[in-house]
Amino acid sequence: MIYSVEYDNTDPVSIEAYGKLLEGKTFLEVVKQRVLPDGELDDILRAYGNKSRKGGLGNLLEEVYFGYRANSDSEADFNEAGVELKATPYEIKKNGKKSAGERLVLSMISYEQPIEMELQDSHMWEKSRLILLVYYLRNRQLKSNLLYSINYVKLFTPPEEDLEIIKNDYRIIAEKIAAGKAHELSESDTMYLGACTKGATAEKSTVPQYYNPEVKARKRAFCYKVSYMTYVLNNYIVTDKVLYEPIVKDANVLRKTSFEKYIQGLINTHIGKTDRNLCALYGREYNNNKAQWIDLAYYMLGIKSGRAQEFEKANIVVKSIRLEENNRMKESMSFPPFRFRDLVEEEYEDSNIYAYFSETKFFFVVWKRSGNEYRLVGSQLWNMPQEDLEQTVRSGWEAVRNTISNGVCFIKRQIGNEIYVENNLPKKADNPIIHVRPHAKRSAYLFSDGSVIGNVGRDANELPNGEYMTTQSFWINNTYIMQQLDCL
Repeated sequence: MIYSVEYDNTDPVSIEAYGKLLEGKTFLEVVKQRVLPDGELDDILRAYGNKSRKGGLGNLLEEVYFGYRANSDSEADFNEAGVELKATPYEIKKNGKKSAGERLVLSMISYEQPIEMELQDSHMWEKSRLILLVYYLRNRQLKSNLLYSINYVKLFTPPEEDLEIIKNDYRIIAEKIAAGKAHELSESDTMYLGACTKGATAEKSTVPQYYNPEVKARKRAFCYKVSYMTYVLNNYIVTDKVLYEPIVKDANVLRKTSFEKYIQGLINTHIGKTDRNLCALYGREYNNNKAQWIDLAYYMLGIKSGRAQEFEKANIVVKSIRLEENNRMKESMSFPPFRFRDLVEEEYEDSNIYAYFSETKFFFVVWKRSGNEYRLVGSQLWNMPQEDLEQTVRSGWEAVRNTISNGVCFIKRQIGNEIYVENNLPKKADNPIIHVRPHAKRSAYLFSDGSVIGNVGRDANELPNGEYMTTQSFWINNTYIMQQLDCL
């Protein structure tokens, strides 16, 4: 049932003012403030109070609060005012920080017709240039999503410094689609605006491409990434947060060059200098710890705090790549540890590793050993190609999961007073991109016979069969990283 309301649907300010009356209320309170016929409250609770219903809370606000029929039209929700309504969750992490609960889907990407090549000409931008953001606190401990509280309501359009990057993001996506390569799209191709997958599985959500009908591509939608929505929440919606430092101080710069070329230019002016030279230049202690080369990267970008605004919005991770004098990369690249029981419960497309590589972009700053120092070689932005993620990484991940699920086998060897433990997890040579190895510095095991090695509580986690093994993490093979470097 659609309810009458009192606001001017042609005026964005009136729509926002009416929306702000939601702040501090739960969705259940929003429903109960309506005068409802007998039995209709129960119908509404059944219809919208379903955690598994995608978009249900947004539909509730549209129909019960704002009084218009929920639809999937290409026009904005409040078309005469040019305002799109988006209800989106946020969560509070253990450290007390607020984080967006999910990406913000803007509109589907059509593979049935030509795509507009510029953002300002697109249907997506026409629909979503001005958004009424309704942030609600998602608490998974609550029994009903109708008990979630609505805490922030505000009109939002990307500020000028963000818009130039979003325009370039759109262009990257459009050019790949127009080249018949929609099947190669990855959310990590871009910075703030992404092309996220839609549909339960790759097999069930592929369709022919307009520009390349013979090759099917996964259905995708334009979206603002989780990292960008977190930044929007903490710095544009909530005003009590410390701002990150911007790399680009003047948005006009990005009308003349891309963000990627701009940051590479900042780094490239120092090519040939050693880490010792740069530590002296920026007044940093030269101590050869791992943080040193990351710190220097930020200093060269004009960032003193190690927190770059654009990197935070785009989920860009700075990684220092150190090469030996023979141009070989000594170390593989490690990623966060995983828990064995969690891994075996995941499906690949919902896995932590898939989410990480599909949503993360890396800024590689490359150094080469020169005697006892490292000399700057160059830099590049990089994200994992979708084909590598969908095929090679998938097979490596599945091999690890299957081994853990079927039971890790251990062989104990005693050499002198030391006991060494070997296992049958896939090794680096078994996959050209990823492998697993211990994340903890010290080994720890609890075996089925009750015998213990090391500090199990600190350095191990539980396997599906009840044994404990040294905590592991995924690593990207150094040989693969070397193949990706085009700045040498």
